[in-house]
Amino acid sequence: EGFIMRIALFTETYPPQINGVATHVKSLKDGLEQLGHQVLIVTADINTRRHYLKDNILHCPALEMKRLYGYGLSSPVDIRRLRIIQNFQPDVIHIHNEFSIGLFGVAAARILKLPLVYTLHTMYDDYIYYVAPRPFVRVTKRFSHRYIKFFAEQADCITGPSKKCDEYLKAAGVEAGKEVHVIPNPVELDDFSPQRVSEEEKKAFRAKYSLPEDALIACFVGRLGREKSVDVLLRYWAEAIHPEDNMRLVVIGDGPVKAELEEQAKELGLSDAVIFTGKVEHSALPPYLAGCNIYATASLSDTNSISMKEGMAAGLPVLQLYDELNADQIVDGVNGFVFRDAEEFAGKLRKFRDMDRQQRETLCGSVMESVSRYSAANLGRNLISVYEKAIVTHSEREPVFARLNIR
Repeated sequence: EGFIMRIALFTETYPPQINGVATHVKSLKDGLEQLGHQVLIVTADINTRRHYLKDNILHCPALEMKRLYGYGLSSPVDIRRLRIIQNFQPDVIHIHNEFSIGLFGVAAARILKLPLVYTLHTMYDDYIYYVAPRPFVRVTKRFSHRYIKFFAEQADCITGPSKKCDEYLKAAGVEAGKEVHVIPNPVELDDFSPQRVSEEEKKAFRAKYSLPEDALIACFVGRLGREKSVDVLLRYWAEAIHPEDNMRLVVIGDGPVKAELEEQAKELGLSDAVIFTGKVEHSALPPYLAGCNIYATASLSDTNSISMKEGMAAGLPVLQLYDELNADQIVDGVNGFVFRDAEEFAGKLRKFRDMDRQQRETLCGSVMESVSRYSAANLGRNLISVYEKAIVTHSEREPVFARLNIR
């Protein structure tokens, strides 16, 4: 940490927006600054008509994209924006999305002859149905693979939060020589520590949603899109959990399929067992998590979910649908449980419910221990080593571009 770096982070989305990428980039900025580095955030902002720089955040005017979770779409080329970035004199450009700001990041890296790092946060195959009608899914998938491949090939280094990213890039046709540095998502450990939530706050959460004091409460937190597979949790719950089990499921979040899920819960006769809270601000989340007992997820599209880790930071073991590519995240009996079908789902919930206090406390301690290494500063440290690699790779690639006269 001797060399102070200047890093420009390009992201379509940033707080106050609530999503995994925004949270990740904010943590990365905090972590890098804690280590003494200088950071410029370049982001799309639907609430401004002109570019402005405030608190090291460059706000770029953007149009709101309703279908894509309200992301802002900004113009991918802009000379004023380029000048502001040039004045910052970054050592490296790091892009986190593939839309307009991401494309602009690629262009800026080329024009300013800077090393480029690309983080793949999202497996887009799971999201194609948001933008493409069913008959066009195959064509759209082919296009999205070519598009992602373009970003991967422009980058000097690629990172991703789980092994899934590597598989996805191979499927998209990225050459085998491009390795993906797996850097797990961060979590704001202090914010979610159960010590910071009082018994009163937990009781207030349970009272608000009429949750019995003695019931086992499982929760899921996330944007409610089809790829989160909350429908699977509901189906398994209806198949294998009985009223006398004295359990409830709390689904925290909002999204395009919320109404569908509520309808499904009603049809399955789960109106008493499942509670939908709707959108909860990130800062208001800790008492919700602390008031629950276990975190449940059936999502196979998440790469090392931040929401899941926030649950773990709050001491909640995770009940996760088995997923080979994320198999190293949850170790059965160490930081949670793994299930493959409805019977196993219910069985693991009962197993946890029937533990005595000592067993539960031991498990919760081990859960918190397993996420303790995901701090913002560690994320910063991991990425500094990637930035150093990118600078070296770039200096080796640069003469080739000069010879080809691409500029």
